[in-house]
Amino acid sequence: MLKSKIEESPKLFILYCSLAGFIASWGISGLLVSIDVISQTPPGSFFGMIGVSLGFYDPATAALIGFTLHILTGTIAGNIFGQVSIFWRRISPYNAKHGMVTGIIVGVILWTLLFVPVATFIIQPMIVSFRNSMTPNQYVYSLVTNFEGLYPVIIMGSLAFHIIYGVLLGYISGRLMELKTSSAVRMNY
Repeated sequence: MLKSKIEESPKLFILYCSLAGFIASWGISGLLVSIDVISQTPPGSFFGMIGVSLGFYDPATAALIGFTLHILTGTIAGNIFGQVSIFWRRISPYNAKHGMVTGIIVGVILWTLLFVPVATFIIQPMIVSFRNSMTPNQYVYSLVTNFEGLYPVIIMGSLAFHIIYGVLLGYISGRLMELKTSSAVRMNY
């Protein structure tokens, strides 16, 4: 019955998955403060590193750019999850339990196809480059110094964060579908 609701309103289903991706990325962004604790950097340094890799060297701007891109990426990933789910029914989060399982798969795919390549081929070379040459300012120097040598920890830790993101994404989108279905059933009585 829930699978048929996806067919009846695919746009609403994609909206649910996008909303779930948005909420899940906010949740994970909060957890990312633990990376700052591990690296002994101020809160927001992880997002600052994203901004610095894009050429923003001001502390507030770099962190804001990194945070915004992180939320945007999570929302877009949720949207893509919804779109793919419409055509590939086996991964559709038609309920919360099934959504959590398929969400984990989505999280691992995101980690594999997006995070690992960006961290390996963009962030890590930038850290090495700045460490071996002059940095634009003290903020960038402190980030580079604090993140240097943490590549294995960040890669493995991010796998756990991506799995948590996937669980949240799948649970929320599946639960929204359950709520939509239960309200539609009540309206029919």
